[in-house]
Amino acid sequence: MDTSSFFHPYNHLTMNNVVGKYIKEIREQQGLTQEQLAIRIEMAGWQVDRFVVSKIERGDRQVSDMETQLIAKVLKVSVAKLFGEE
Repeated sequence: MDTSSFFHPYNHLTMNNVVGKYIKEIREQQGLTQEQLAIRIEMAGWQVDRFVVSKIERGDRQVSDMETQLIAKVLKVSVAKLFGEE
């Protein structure tokens, strides 16, 4: 049986990071660098560096629900805004 077409939760072709581009857009609107955002996120309790922020913004790293909530809090926006719904 050929299983290559089955959905696999870790197959990068089936996953999509929709918040990354909005995080970048909001970060830039607020005049923050990736490093500054990473520092703010760390101060809120999540160990992260600018390389992780960069991967998130490019869509190369998925973001959990909890991480999305924390980023929204740090950027002082709603979670909906990170999904482009506002």
